[in-house]
Amino acid sequence: MPDAPKTQHRSVRVPDERWDKAAHVAAELHTDRAKLINDFLAWLTRETGATMPKRPPAPKPD
Repeated sequence: MPDAPKTQHRSVRVPDERWDKAAHVAAELHTDRAKLINDFLAWLTRETGATMPKRPPAPKPD
C-alpha cells in the first residue's frame, strides 16, 4: 500500500477540549499532535537524546 503508515495506529481517550487545544498549540509550534505525543513519550520513557517537547508561552493575563 503506498499510503501505509510506518507506525501502528493507537487509540487513547482524550477530552475533546484538550484535543482541540492541543491542535492549536501544535499549529502554533509548526508541528502536529502526533509529533508532540511521540516526543513526550520518548522523553517519558527516557529514550536516549529525547527532550521534553516545547510549550508555547503562557497567554498574558487580561
